[in-house]
Amino acid sequence: MLIHPQFDPVALSLGPLAVRWYGLMYLLAFIQFWWLGRSRILGRPGTGWDLEQLDDLLFYGVLGVVLGGRLGQVLFYEPGYYLAHPFEIIAVWKGGMSFHGGFLGVLAAMALWARKHGKSWLTTTDFIAPLVPLGLMAGRIGNFINGELWGRVADPTLPWAMIFPQAGDGQPRHPSQLYHAGLEGLALFLILWFYSRKERPAGAVSGAFLIGYGLFRSLVEFFREPDHGIFGQSYTVSMGQWLSLPMIAAGIFLIWKAYKNHKESA
Repeated sequence: MLIHPQFDPVALSLGPLAVRWYGLMYLLAFIQFWWLGRSRILGRPGTGWDLEQLDDLLFYGVLGVVLGGRLGQVLFYEPGYYLAHPFEIIAVWKGGMSFHGGFLGVLAAMALWARKHGKSWLTTTDFIAPLVPLGLMAGRIGNFINGELWGRVADPTLPWAMIFPQAGDGQPRHPSQLYHAGLEGLALFLILWFYSRKERPAGAVSGAFLIGYGLFRSLVEFFREPDHGIFGQSYTVSMGQWLSLPMIAAGIFLIWKAYKNHKESA
């Protein structure tokens, strides 16, 4: 049986300035987004994308992720806590970012960006979808380093069952943060990267992202200690699963609509 290493959440201290691993993981996520986007633009000239647009897109995306992710955590998962501790809302360096909130924030940011640059919203989301999963993987590794969002109690004979001292009960648990990283991160990246290498109808890649993330997230939720959320704690359908259902439905609709329009215009 394994025990969580209890990493120091501070990666580097420079006088009064503390650089935390969680923040570094977000920085890594944004860097890989820029690098993958740059590789895609340079590797596929003539697509109507340039590096200046990518830089501006990243700026909008960072705002969407940070503002939306934090507000999602506050409103979807811990409204009572933050109502009692309002100044903690801005303490993003301590962790606590909701993917679904960040996702909505990015959608809003991309709508503003697309309007500014005169591009289709779906064309924009199709471009960014394959660039996102490795960033999600970095965020989940940050969760693991922080020892937060641990999994449900596991069979102690499970080779990778892990005790998280932060849980306070000494029971072996699933390291669900790493399940998230492997499925929503690496596996989803590979699927989208290869799927998007060929020209697809507008909205198809975005739909594939929604379906893939929603399914992988729902699967991992069976092994993750459920959040209380606004509907209370449930071991039948977790908050993450509730929020993933509309994503899957929207993804199916987008792919159906994309190929339907493509067939009609062929």
